[in-house]
Amino acid sequence: MPLYDCMLLLKPHVKKEALMDLVAKVGKHVHRKNGVLTDLKSFGTVQLGYGIRKLDGRYYQGQLMQMTMMTPPNLNNELHYLNKEDRLLRWLLVKHRDIKFGMDFLGEDDTKAELSKFRSNLYEEEEEDDDDDDDEYNTDEAERNKV
Repeated sequence: MPLYDCMLLLKPHVKKEALMDLVAKVGKHVHRKNGVLTDLKSFGTVQLGYGIRKLDGRYYQGQLMQMTMMTPPNLNNELHYLNKEDRLLRWLLVKHRDIKFGMDFLGEDDTKAELSKFRSNLYEEEEEDDDDDDDEYNTDEAERNKV
C-alpha cells in the first residue's frame, strides 16, 4: 500500500474536540479500507497567503493538520465527503513517491566514500593565502605617477 499525506486546513475557531472528531472520522474511514494511520501532526494556527472565502466569511488563518497513512490507492475517491465538511477550509491528499533521503539516497557503496570525504574536509586546516594582491593595485598607481 502506498503512503499518503492528508493535509487538513480547518477554520481557526474550531475547538480541539471538533478537530479530533474530524481526524477520528477520517482515521476510521482509513481503517475500514484496511489502511493504517502512521503519523499525525498539528501545525497549529497558520497565517494564509490569501483569504479563503466560505459561506460564513473570509478566513486569513486556519489550523493545519497532517495525517500520514498507508491506504489503498482508491481512498482518494472516497474522501470527497470532506468537501461537505463545514469545519474545513481546504483538504489535500498527497502521495509519497519513491524518494530516498540521506544515506538511502547515496547507497551503501557510496556512503563510505561520502563520509570519508566529509571527515577529511572536517579536520583539514584552512591554508592561509600568502599571495600579496596589493601588487595589482600598486601597478596602476605607479603607472599614473610615471605619466
